[in-house]
Amino acid sequence: MADDSGDTALQASRLERLAFPVGKSLTARILAVNLIPLLVLAGSLFFLDSYRRQLLDERFKLARIEAQITAEALAGATRERQEALLSQIGREQRMRMRLYDASGALIADSFELDAPSFTFDDPVAEPFLEDLARWTDTAVNIAVGAPSPPPYAEPADTAADNWPELARVRQQGLSQIELRRAPDGTPVINAAAPVGVNGASLLTTRNASDITQAVRNARSSLMTIILLALAVSIVLSLYLANTIIQPLRRLVISTQRVRLGRDREVEVPRMDERADEIGLLARAVSDMTATLRHRIDAVETFAADVAHEIKNPLASLRSATESLPRVKEPKLHAQLVEVAAHDVRRIDRLVTEISEASRIDAELSRATFEPVELGQLFANVVARKMERSENRGCVITIDMETSRDLVMGVPLRLERIAENLIDNAVSFSPEGGRITVTISRSDKRVAATVCDEGPGIPEGEREKVFRRFHSHRPEGEEYGNHSGLGLAIGRTIAEAHDGSLSVADPSGSLGGACLVLELPAA
Repeated sequence: MADDSGDTALQASRLERLAFPVGKSLTARILAVNLIPLLVLAGSLFFLDSYRRQLLDERFKLARIEAQITAEALAGATRERQEALLSQIGREQRMRMRLYDASGALIADSFELDAPSFTFDDPVAEPFLEDLARWTDTAVNIAVGAPSPPPYAEPADTAADNWPELARVRQQGLSQIELRRAPDGTPVINAAAPVGVNGASLLTTRNASDITQAVRNARSSLMTIILLALAVSIVLSLYLANTIIQPLRRLVISTQRVRLGRDREVEVPRMDERADEIGLLARAVSDMTATLRHRIDAVETFAADVAHEIKNPLASLRSATESLPRVKEPKLHAQLVEVAAHDVRRIDRLVTEISEASRIDAELSRATFEPVELGQLFANVVARKMERSENRGCVITIDMETSRDLVMGVPLRLERIAENLIDNAVSFSPEGGRITVTISRSDKRVAATVCDEGPGIPEGEREKVFRRFHSHRPEGEEYGNHSGLGLAIGRTIAEAHDGSLSVADPSGSLGGACLVLELPAA
């Protein structure tokens, strides 16, 4: 129990390593990719400063023109008419208008002639949202490096020279514009213009709070769009990440559990409902796991069969060698020696066959296929057996039903199939019997059918003959001359060539077994 709990803890600790760091997770990357355009869009908030400057430039031109037109209207007018114009224009245009004489003394003020047309907002008395808006204005101005105009303040002395723009008008005789900042941060535009030719001058003051409000409205609209797009982008990114990453994590955890040796407890999700690449990957991993399990089962079965097959001759060999010292009769002694030699040969044959069976897959996976004439290959095998008198007097004929018998494969391995099929037919045929090899072609497949006059293979036994170590001895044949691997090796080689090896119904007058090798035509 302690070992089991220790193994469980170890496996749990290994599974914990599957945690996905945010810096490497696809979720973070998907979010980053989708948020980058939004961040670029958010950066456009800073370009609202150019929009503000454009509005100010237009308002500067308007203020200059208003001041010049008003100055022309005031020139030559009587004092009463001047005061009436200042009061009317100031009230209608929401401006403060001040008229100075040639000495620079203030002679008329629209705010004194009539009620003030505007007042500066007190930032202390304004609600929190206005404070937040001003803080945002300040932060954006600092971020974009916008110059901060000087604060607007009424001079203690009302003389014209206390206003720099009026001082320049009096010196240069040209209209001037000056930008200042109200207590609430909104722009204050002063425009000064000469009045007539006697040295009088006009100063107009406008609180252009609508410019600040226009910029704030544009920024608010843009921020609303950005936040909405951000919310939609995050939701879609998380949805996309969930549909991609969560299935991948399930696959990773499943394959990790398989790697840790817990494959029997793991069902790798196939995700049959998904027709996309994730579904294809899931089904591929599931099929790969099933194939892996099949191979593990095959290896375990093969190892058990090997142990069983070698154990029998080893037991016989051990019994013979242990009995030899105690046997004094020469004839019985010679029989024991023959039994021991027979068992050694049997073990050698088994080891050779097992070694070849275990390395066929690896060799064929690296082999280079080349064109092979299947009929000629069988003819060469039959000729060699006849030269070595290994046919037990059987007559082997090759019937070529097609001249297009070219296949792609490894000649030595295909020869091994041919040798196994001929050996099997010779073993089960009566001495001097007939064996036929028929080469035919159907569609894109070339087939070699080997039939004999032996007892045949019952229909219920046709798949068993291809199992490893399945050995059914022909009547009268000495035990141990067949390893039971020949047909199993032959089928493995055929399948590695995208072909097949199977048992067919008896044909013709032979009535024995018929084994068919099918390979793709070249």
